[in-house]
Amino acid sequence: MSNFEFYTPTHVYFGRDTQRQVGDLVRAQGCKKVLVHFGGQSARRSGLLDQIEASLDAAGVAHVQLGGVVPNPHLSLVYQGIDLCKKEGVDFILAVGGGSVIDSAKAIGYGLCMDGDVWDLYDHTRKAEGCTPIGVVLTIAASGSEMSNSSVITKEEGGIKRGYNDEICRPKFAIMNPELTMTLPDYQTACGCTDILMHTMERYFTQGDSLEITDSIAEGLLRTVMAQAVILRDDPKNYDARAEVMWAGSLSHNGLTGCGIQASDFSSHALEHEIGGVYDVAHGAGLAAIWGSWARYVCDSCKDRFYQFAVNVMEATPSDDIDTVIHTGIEKLEAFFRSIHMPTSLKELGIAPSDAILREMAS
Repeated sequence: MSNFEFYTPTHVYFGRDTQRQVGDLVRAQGCKKVLVHFGGQSARRSGLLDQIEASLDAAGVAHVQLGGVVPNPHLSLVYQGIDLCKKEGVDFILAVGGGSVIDSAKAIGYGLCMDGDVWDLYDHTRKAEGCTPIGVVLTIAASGSEMSNSSVITKEEGGIKRGYNDEICRPKFAIMNPELTMTLPDYQTACGCTDILMHTMERYFTQGDSLEITDSIAEGLLRTVMAQAVILRDDPKNYDARAEVMWAGSLSHNGLTGCGIQASDFSSHALEHEIGGVYDVAHGAGLAAIWGSWARYVCDSCKDRFYQFAVNVMEATPSDDIDTVIHTGIEKLEAFFRSIHMPTSLKELGIAPSDAILREMAS
């Protein structure tokens, strides 16, 4: 195994009606004014924003709002949020939504603590100097951003999607009520499950050292998410399945599944970021579309891991014919993706990049 650091400062409040605690939790942070950051009108129509505003008011916490976050969150809204927070004297950001909203909140938090352009962080020409504290009310189980050190933002000009990681952006608390995910369209639920699987597999497939207990956690997480995704396909209101997936999303990306692993391979995420930046596709669907191609390209250089995955996760029959077992595992995962209506090729994703665009995205 390799040496590792494990840091998860986020206080999790998990279960039914936990969002009603938000006012007290924010007040405990000692802030003067909060930015309530969210996406579209679904948070308003569902009554969630009304509950949050009432909780903040009851706790005597002043607040201002900024909605409009979209999937593959835009840099332009981050700039708008930074300006609004400076004008209003905001010193705490409450993200109400999924990964896109949380990532946008983190970018705003970075921007409030630096001079110059926050995009410099995502362009990797500067390091963050600080981040305004963030809290989360999670409504989509997918990205794990509610406990992670990562944020991904899209610069509309040029369709450039980039990520930036820093421990200082980890949220102070995350409110996680599985009931809040029940209004999601089935497609978005499946995309979320796919993203959770990919966050786990990007760490799992390594050529270097690993730790048996970490492998076991990762394999159990993968099996659980796949099983619950099928349940949610057929029974979208199943609370227990949504709870399993929501907690798995946090565990998949808070660093736990990377402990003792020498190196992670986030190539699939890097490739999808380019596709998402250019074509604005759903992140989970983009990952499913390219994973099989990535796996077949790299599996010969990582046979032990792919064999272990095929047998322990995909329940392929062990055999001395290692290559057959490996490709059976890949095919079984692709079959699972199709079973939850995820694409397994760019064509199924609905895009047809020219050779020139493929080369540009690869570059």
